[in-house]
Amino acid sequence: MLELKGKVALVTGGGSGIGEACAIMLAHQGAKVAVLDQNIEAAERVTQQIKSSGGQANALRVDVSDEGQVSKAVDEVISQFGALHIAVNNAGIGGDQAPTAEQTIAGWRKVLSVNLDGVFYCMRDEIPAMIKSGGGSIINMASILGQVGYANAAGYVAAKHGVVGLTKSAALEYGTKGIRVNSVGPGFIKTPLLSAVPKEALEPIAQLHALKRLGESKEVATLVTFLASDEASFITGNYYAVDGGYLAQ
Repeated sequence: MLELKGKVALVTGGGSGIGEACAIMLAHQGAKVAVLDQNIEAAERVTQQIKSSGGQANALRVDVSDEGQVSKAVDEVISQFGALHIAVNNAGIGGDQAPTAEQTIAGWRKVLSVNLDGVFYCMRDEIPAMIKSGGGSIINMASILGQVGYANAAGYVAAKHGVVGLTKSAALEYGTKGIRVNSVGPGFIKTPLLSAVPKEALEPIAQLHALKRLGESKEVATLVTFLASDEASFITGNYYAVDGGYLAQ
């Protein structure tokens, strides 16, 4: 049991997949959780699930690629809960599948705006809020593709590499302010991002992992929750893979 009572957390992309699992687990450990998602119905569903289990949560609609919406959402979290101690910057999209030279400019900019700019916008507002709250922990959702390449996914790979670098820089800047910043790199996880992949293609993807299976959102959320807790008080500036051995190749 990781003690998170008295902590306030926000989770972007909290309405489904890994974000949903993180929000539920953080709440289970005692944190008050703001569930942020572009799909407010999904965020409200997760919020209701947390409340029905005795937790405290609120849902907020936010498009993380819009810096104004991000600022407003962080202000709203502070208004509702009085502080901010934990942020899981998880919102992301898959992007177009095409060779680099065939990527559209619009597709490139869209995936970078959500997967990289969105993390920056969130951190820019979360960090001052955490300083005022006495410190905190930021967990940025990267990917195994923040460490290696992957064909036909240039925008996604570039964004996730960027998230890892952004995480390291912020950790160096704000460690003395009581803020820890880490990134987590999931392997291929059973989430809505994989819903567009034909079933016959999922087994070969699973075989890319040493464990020969896809991951579960809860397996990522377990690490995220640990990094959010004071049990990880001497851990910052690092990248942690939850990848079933994918990167061991």
